[in-house]
Amino acid sequence: IFAYWHTSKMLKQPGAPMAQRHADDLFFYCTLGVILGGRLGYAMFYDQSLWTDFSGDGFVTWKLLRLWDGGMSFHGGLAGVTLAMAYVAWRDKLNFIRVVDYVSVGVPMGMLLGRLANFVNGELWGRVSDVPWAMVFPRAGDLPRHPSQLYQAGLEGLAMLLIMLVLFWFTRARYRPGLLAGVFTTGMGVSRFVNEFFREPDQQLADFAARTGLSMGQWLTIPLILTGLIVVFYALRKKPLAAGINAPA
Repeated sequence: IFAYWHTSKMLKQPGAPMAQRHADDLFFYCTLGVILGGRLGYAMFYDQSLWTDFSGDGFVTWKLLRLWDGGMSFHGGLAGVTLAMAYVAWRDKLNFIRVVDYVSVGVPMGMLLGRLANFVNGELWGRVSDVPWAMVFPRAGDLPRHPSQLYQAGLEGLAMLLIMLVLFWFTRARYRPGLLAGVFTTGMGVSRFVNEFFREPDQQLADFAARTGLSMGQWLTIPLILTGLIVVFYALRKKPLAAGINAPA
């Protein structure tokens, strides 16, 4: 809801790459991308048993479809949203990278609220720790742990949201195609990589993390960081757009 409201405000500023009707379509398709991409990404990278497990109770027995049982991947959701933006941009002949620029500004709000929800639900807890603010999570045993959900809410959510808002409203970043998207991708990737050192790896991937030295989330984040840096470099090398040019309604 925040992303839709804020994108609508951004589109009223000079240089918008799309019209309000495009934002309306993006809201629908990106929501589908988050849900479908997030679930399929989790099944692909974190828990392959979901593809073949039909032991669920009730009307829906296929575990892959039981979203209420948990299991969503940020990287999968990101891929789903990217495909949704690519489809809308292709269908309506919009500049894809500039559409991504505008959508990326609101994404950290979703990360902030999502990680706070993880904390309230007492899930995705951190590693065992003796820091003064360590907490005991009811479903994680009796040992105190890092409240890593709050770390992620602070870095991936609040910090990135402030950075993106400042770049859009107080600089000319929106006239450099790819700069906002590149900063978002790099910042989100670095934040996730750092936070994974404090977050307990998924139980089924604990051996993988111990064997490789990095969690699955960190391995998936490395190409994200590299991609973001390349896009930022590309954006800064290109000549900025002239102000006042909007996409056709």
